[in-house]
Amino acid sequence: MSTFPPLNLVPGAIAELFAQASRSGVLTVADRYGLMAAVFEESLNDDERRAIDRLLRAVYRGHLQITSELSALLELV
Repeated sequence: MSTFPPLNLVPGAIAELFAQASRSGVLTVADRYGLMAAVFEESLNDDERRAIDRLLRAVYRGHLQITSELSALLELV
């Protein structure tokens, strides 16, 4: 049985992800991996959990698009 290394989020990562997705209107592959890591993080505060919920609702409602781009920053270059 393989075990995965612990996932540690960078402080402020959820807020930055939320801001970037709000500006760009898309969730990239890197954003989705960040959200996946965040879901497994037990130490998220209520604001971070609400931000994740808002991102997921925005995708569900079509306000955010899912893209196969690795990063929104690559698109700006």
